[in-house]
Amino acid sequence: MDFFSKKQLRSVIEWKDMQADDLMYKWTENGDEIKNASKLLVNPGQAAVFVYEGKVQAVHTDSGLYELSTANIPFLTTITKFMQAFQSEHKVGIYFIRMTEILNQKWGTKAPVKYLDPVYKFPVGLRAFGNYSFKFADPSGFFTNIAGVRDSMKVSEITQVFSDKLLQPLTDFMAESNYSYIDVDKKRDELATDIKAKLLEVFTAIGFALTDFRIENTDFDEDTVARIGKIADATADAAAAREVGLNYAQMQQVQALRDAARNEGVAGTAVGLGAGLNLGQTMAAGMSQMFNQNPAQGQTPGAPTSAAPAADPLEALASLKKMLEADLINQAEYDAKKTEILGRM
Repeated sequence: MDFFSKKQLRSVIEWKDMQADDLMYKWTENGDEIKNASKLLVNPGQAAVFVYEGKVQAVHTDSGLYELSTANIPFLTTITKFMQAFQSEHKVGIYFIRMTEILNQKWGTKAPVKYLDPVYKFPVGLRAFGNYSFKFADPSGFFTNIAGVRDSMKVSEITQVFSDKLLQPLTDFMAESNYSYIDVDKKRDELATDIKAKLLEVFTAIGFALTDFRIENTDFDEDTVARIGKIADATADAAAAREVGLNYAQMQQVQALRDAARNEGVAGTAVGLGAGLNLGQTMAAGMSQMFNQNPAQGQTPGAPTSAAPAADPLEALASLKKMLEADLINQAEYDAKKTEILGRM
C-alpha cells in the first residue's frame, strides 16, 4: 500500500525550494509518470511548461492550481506494466521556470573598442562597464531552443550565454556611435539607451526580454590617455601664453630657457643661472617689440625705421607680474627684472 500511495495515487506537483541562482527545474519526484487527476501548483514568480509525449502541450505563466489529465489511470498502469518494471509509455514532464526579473547582471568589454576620435582625429580605445536586467518573455521558445532535454539550468549559465552574445553587437555599436573622448561621459545615458535597443533582438531570439541596460563607467586605454594628456598640457600652455600677451612659439622659447636654467647638465651651473637671470631681459625685449609694432607716422615707405621707443615701464611691470603669476618666471627672476625696470625710470 505504501508503494501504491506514493507511486500511483494523484499528487500535488510544485517547485518548493527555488534557490537564488535557479532558472529552470524539472519536477522528478515520481519519475516521469504523472498520474491522472494530479494537480499542478504554480507559485508566484514561477511558470510551468507541460511536456507530454515529447511535445510542449501547455505553458502556465499565471500562478494558481491546475488540473492535469493524462492516460495514466491509477493502479491500471501498475498492473498492466508489471512486466515492464511498472513503466508507462505515457511520459510527462513538468518544467518549472523562474519568471521574476533577474537584476543587476554585470557586463564589460573584454578589450578596448577601437575607433577614430572625431574631434582629435587619432585612434582611441574605449572600455565600458555596466549592468543589465532581464526576465522571461517566451518560456516555450526558451524551452524549445535552449533548455532542450536538460533537467535544470542556473541563472549564471544563461548570463554566460548573454555575455558571449552581447559583446559583438555592443562593441560594434560603440565604435559606430563615434563619440569623442570629451563627449562619452556626458552622453552615457544616450549611449546606453541606443545600445539597449540594439540588444533587444539578442534577448528576444532566445525567449527573454531585456528590461534594463546601464553603463556605469567608461574609460580609455593608456595610449589614448597619454595622447589626451599631451593635448591638455599644450592647451594650458597656450592659454597661459595668451594671458601674458605671447604666442605659443614664444611660450616654447620661454620654457626652453627655463629648462636650461634648471638643468645643470646642459651648459653647467653658471650658464643655467645666467639663462635664468637673462630670461626677464629676453621677455622684456619681446614685449617691447609687441608694444611698438606700428611705424612712426609720416615715415617714408621703405626708409630705415628708427629705433622703437622704450616700453612704458608700468606696462612692462604689469606684464612681468602676469608672467610671475603664470609661473613663467620665478620670484628671483621677477625681483631682478623689476629692479632693472625701476632703475631706468
